[in-house]
Amino acid sequence: MAHNSDKIIYQHNVLEFAQVAVKFCALLEQCSEHPRKELADTLLKLIPLLYLKAELLPRVESDGSFLPDEQVTEQDYEYVRGTLAAVLGDTDEYLAVVYDEMMQTDETQWRRVSEQLADVYQPVRNFLATYQSGLEDCMQDALWSLTDSFELYWGQSLLDALTRLHHMKYAIKDTDDEDFEE
Repeated sequence: MAHNSDKIIYQHNVLEFAQVAVKFCALLEQCSEHPRKELADTLLKLIPLLYLKAELLPRVESDGSFLPDEQVTEQDYEYVRGTLAAVLGDTDEYLAVVYDEMMQTDETQWRRVSEQLADVYQPVRNFLATYQSGLEDCMQDALWSLTDSFELYWGQSLLDALTRLHHMKYAIKDTDDEDFEE
């Protein structure tokens, strides 16, 4: 039998991801305790770190036999999204230019940082819940699910939120700057 440290789920990069993920999830779960500027400043530091740690995760194979149940409920998701929206206020929603691959054109869409971050929170928190269970087969499948969804979806959502937060901090000046400070 392999020693725990030899198993992919206990590799250094997985443990480091879990540490950053815990901080990210805790921040989102407690975001109402932070003023908008402080929350944005912290997210501007934490998001690149979470992205980097996700990039460094080992890729594993899975047949899906041990995929764990989703731990984040719709109410959990809505709590995080709604609380973030309340803290971000009128800086939450923004107009983004998005490339439509099917039509091969650019289109504008309204986006929300709160929704993007809640979309990241959900798979990350689900992974943490399974990882904390200590059921190694489930942990490995959760790692597979996490990295797969990172590549397909939440990695881009994380970057989009980072772009908007950067814009909120550095590009919004004069009249809008006071709104950000609240």
